[in-house]
Amino acid sequence: MGYWLARERRGQDADVITRFDPRFWTVNFPRPMMAAVTSTAHDALRVDCVFYKHDDLAGLIWASKDGEDHRLLAYATNRDYRACALSFRWRSSGVLPLDAVNGPVLTIEGRDAQGDARAWYVRLWNYASGDPDDAVVTLDFANLDGGFTLPDEADHVWAGDVDRMFVSLVPPGYSGSADALNAPVEGWIELSDMRCTGAGSVLAIGDGIAPQHGLSIANGYDDSYHLTPARVLRNMLMLGYRGDIVHYVGMSHYFRLEPASGGFYASLAGGVLNTACAAWHGDFARRAAALGFGVIWSLSYELLDQHCWGDWKQRAADGTPGLTGWEPPSALLSPAHDGAMAYLRAVAVAFVGIAQDAGLAVKFQIGEPWWWVMPDGRPCLYDAAARAALNDPVGIANVREPLNTAQVAVLDAAGALLARSTLALRDAVKARAGDAVVMLLAYLPTVLDPQAPEMKRANLPTGWSRPAFDILQLEDYDWASAGNSGATARAVAAVEARLGYPPDEQHYFSGFVLNAEDAGQWRAIDAAAQEARARGVAATFIWALPQVMRDGFYHFDEETAVQPFDDVLFPLALGSEAEVAPEVSTAIVTSAGGHEKRNADWAAARTRYDVGPGVRSESDIALLLDFYRARLGPARGFRLRDPFDHASGPKTNPGDQPVGVGDGAAVRFALVKTYGESERRITRPVAGSVRIAVDGVETNGFTLEEGGWVVFDTPPADGAWVTAGFAFDVPVRFAEDSLSVNRATFLAGAAPSVPLVEIREA
Repeated sequence: MGYWLARERRGQDADVITRFDPRFWTVNFPRPMMAAVTSTAHDALRVDCVFYKHDDLAGLIWASKDGEDHRLLAYATNRDYRACALSFRWRSSGVLPLDAVNGPVLTIEGRDAQGDARAWYVRLWNYASGDPDDAVVTLDFANLDGGFTLPDEADHVWAGDVDRMFVSLVPPGYSGSADALNAPVEGWIELSDMRCTGAGSVLAIGDGIAPQHGLSIANGYDDSYHLTPARVLRNMLMLGYRGDIVHYVGMSHYFRLEPASGGFYASLAGGVLNTACAAWHGDFARRAAALGFGVIWSLSYELLDQHCWGDWKQRAADGTPGLTGWEPPSALLSPAHDGAMAYLRAVAVAFVGIAQDAGLAVKFQIGEPWWWVMPDGRPCLYDAAARAALNDPVGIANVREPLNTAQVAVLDAAGALLARSTLALRDAVKARAGDAVVMLLAYLPTVLDPQAPEMKRANLPTGWSRPAFDILQLEDYDWASAGNSGATARAVAAVEARLGYPPDEQHYFSGFVLNAEDAGQWRAIDAAAQEARARGVAATFIWALPQVMRDGFYHFDEETAVQPFDDVLFPLALGSEAEVAPEVSTAIVTSAGGHEKRNADWAAARTRYDVGPGVRSESDIALLLDFYRARLGPARGFRLRDPFDHASGPKTNPGDQPVGVGDGAAVRFALVKTYGESERRITRPVAGSVRIAVDGVETNGFTLEEGGWVVFDTPPADGAWVTAGFAFDVPVRFAEDSLSVNRATFLAGAAPSVPLVEIREA
């Protein structure tokens, strides 16, 4: 496997699109309103809106610079619109019509001919022919004027340097007031027969298709609600992702709302999903099915805090709600609250219905259900519903401190309660779709927090044991992005032991890079995905598409250049008498005056061995011949215990060899042995022999990985010295394509020659 962080197209395939292609418009709006844009034909789009307040306003946006698509798939930037004209048929309902005050306006943002930033406001009605809710609009950007009435208020548009333009959509009764409307208003507009003509009507666009690889992709609606489904799926397909898409339906954009106590709260009044969300997901599901994708619908126990009913929230003992660190925060729903859990079941069934309507096989994920733990260690087990269900549980001040028997019992009971709630959600999905595949996703760094070992009772309950779910999905992005594969391996082993799901009934999520400035983390994420595939999981997903697009992450499979190696030791008795000959490569130039200039071509010596002197009997000859044949002569490497140099020091102490200095972030360090100024990579340490110290203090908080890599559970502090002690073998191969052993010469006391040569592995 390999990857690339693309910054720009460099010779990859390109195509052209018509400017204002319906797939590449976006929407934006303030909360709590909701809007979504879908491309309904090659020349048509639709925007669905839900308005809650008198000042709600949605914008349908065309950007001159593509800031959304993967860099290899983006359309070209062209800010000059003077050589093109756009026409379309406008139809609308539930929004102010074209002829109204505050009706649809095209706002054009950019710079004037003098380079000064400014905006123009083009009233679409001034360029329309027809009725206020059904008209043909024609916009010639070379001859366009802003202003409400023309020609009296004409403000000529200079369209030679435009950043973006957007059409504003507001509800009937729009006043600019923040007061709630009497009832939510559902509106829509359709642009059809869209035509862009003129010399500036065409844009180049990236069109390179990555070869299909072995990874799948995850996405979240909260990060892609503003894009068309066609655009989202185009990126997935063109980047080589196939199979199932994990689609997190989010925690902030799918719900309907009702006003209460000066706010708006999640509601089932009038249906389950708001109309914009339903329209977007219906289009997404149909398009995914047409492209051959499956969809795993992911629903979490989170809801945007500002729209979550107070009694639905998990709470600490003092009543503080459990909130995530996102901005704005989400609240964690209490598994004990019947209303909250019934709401989640209704949402799940609604998305299952969308999948069925699109002809998709139903696959559903219960995403990261858990009891929240505050940063100071307080568990959120004490909302009113949980107190009642847990029979007024004893308090736990800090789950990271030792707990007594009663407190441990509370965690067991909380785990059983969490398990029951997830199984009820599973059953609701299967009641709607009997053949549904239902999965559960667990976030390992939280549910197996090494600082709070007893929390697994509550957050990894045995009620989830196989076969409670069809697939167990695991993610660990804190560890994956840091390259802490040792923590991953230990946690996966612990989960398998506790819940019983084998690798082929697991999925793994590798990711994610939260901030663009940390794009270097993709190296570790790609490596974690490779390790999961090697472990034999049923599917490996990259989390998530928005970060893939933002950072230009491009994955490709490749044949791995692996030197064949059998991890077996050359028979000790034969190797103990080996002759050892370190060799170097030195270029020496001698001048006419006898002076020399020497250059070492190799950074370290390579050792040659002759193990012939260890052959002392006919049984040794037979053993040697068997070993040679098994290795196919020089074709396959193996281990040799060097009789003179096989340890870090005389007693293998953890301070024998310096292997690095901590920086507070790095967790992987390579084993090395130094010889003066020369350094030798140790790639074949002896199992069980490695001892590690940080600033002179021995630690067991590490994992030894293949290739002689030490991976710490937590990064050594900045400036901390990391040292190691170990025994090691040398990777070698037979040096020749033939092995000659003669009984007569052997009986005469002449030892055969059996040359070996050290293999460079790092």
